[in-house]
Amino acid sequence: MAVRGVTAAGPGDVDTVHAAIEAMNAFYNDETGLWGDPWWHSGVALRAIAEYMLIADSDEYATLAANTVEIQRAPLNWWPEGGGDFRADSTDDTGWWALALTSLYQVTKNSTYLDLAKEDEAYMYDYWNTTTCGGGLIWNIPSRTYHNAISNELYLELTATLHNLIPGDTFYLGQALKEWDWFNATGMINSQGLINDGLTEDSSCVNNGQSVWTYNQGVILAGLVQLSVATGESSYLDTAQSIADAVINDALLSPSGILTEYACATADDCEPNGTAFKGLFMRGLAKLDAALDNHPYKSYIQKNAQSAYDNSRNGTNFYGFAWQGPFDMGTTGRQASAVDLLLSTL
Repeated sequence: MAVRGVTAAGPGDVDTVHAAIEAMNAFYNDETGLWGDPWWHSGVALRAIAEYMLIADSDEYATLAANTVEIQRAPLNWWPEGGGDFRADSTDDTGWWALALTSLYQVTKNSTYLDLAKEDEAYMYDYWNTTTCGGGLIWNIPSRTYHNAISNELYLELTATLHNLIPGDTFYLGQALKEWDWFNATGMINSQGLINDGLTEDSSCVNNGQSVWTYNQGVILAGLVQLSVATGESSYLDTAQSIADAVINDALLSPSGILTEYACATADDCEPNGTAFKGLFMRGLAKLDAALDNHPYKSYIQKNAQSAYDNSRNGTNFYGFAWQGPFDMGTTGRQASAVDLLLSTL
C-alpha cells in the first residue's frame, strides 16, 4: 500500500487530502473499476474524488472516474434483474452512485453523467410506496420492504441537487419537497433531534428506535442545504442546525468532541458498512457550515481532522476506524471516511 511521492502537511491543506486519496486508490482495481467491497463504498469513493477535483480545480482523476463509470454501469452480475446504470437491489446503493455522478457532472460538464443521475432518480422513485406509511422510498427492492432513513435522505439530496444543476427545472424541486414533507412527518427525527434508522414494518409506521448511525445525521444535512439553495428558504438550514447540534452535543456520538460510531461496540462490528459512516456525517456538516455566515462547525470539523491526522494515521497516510486513534488497519471504508473528513476542512 505504498503511496507515491505525496507529502501530507496537515488538515486544511489540499496536499493532505491528495495523500489520503492516493492511499485510498491503493485499493482501486482498474479491471473492476471498484475500490473493493461493499459496492456502495466505491460510489462514495468516486464521489469523494470528484469533489476533490472540484475543490482543487483539477482533472487528475477524471480518467479513473470514467473507467469506473464505464465498467460499473454494465448490468450487475449479482443482481438477478440486471439493472445496469447503477440500478441496484436497494435504493440507497443506487443513491450513492447517483450523487457521485452529479459531482462528476459538475467537474467535467459531461452530460452523460447527468443523464445517468436522472435515470437513477427515476429508478429510485419507482419504489416510492403508495400503499403504506403515506409514501416514502422503500429500501429493499426484491422484498419491497423497509422505509429507512438513508434511502430517503439520499433521494432528498439527489433531487434537490438535480434541481440546482438544471436551469429552469421544476420537476426535481417538486420531488425534493415531496420527499422532505414526507420525511419530516414520519417521526424518524426523534425527541433528541437525532435520526433513527427507519420506520417499523407494521401498519403503525412509527420510528423503530434502531441505531442512530452517524451517516443518517449527515446526509440529511447535505440534502437540506441543497433544498435551501433551491428554494431560498433559510428554515431548512435551521432544521439542519438542530440535527447537527444534537450530534455534537451528544455524549455518545461526540465524546470529548470527536465523532464516534458508538452503535458499533468494536470496529469489527461496524464491518463491512459502518466504517464509512462518520466521513459522510462530516461531509454533510461541512456543507452546512459553508452555508452559514458564522461557520459555527468549523472548529468541530478541524478538531476531528486534527485528531485523525495525529492519532489515527499511519506512515503511509492510511487512516484507521477510530479518529481518536490508534491506527488499526486500512480498508476502503475507513479511508473513504477519512477522505471525506479531510475534504471537509478545505
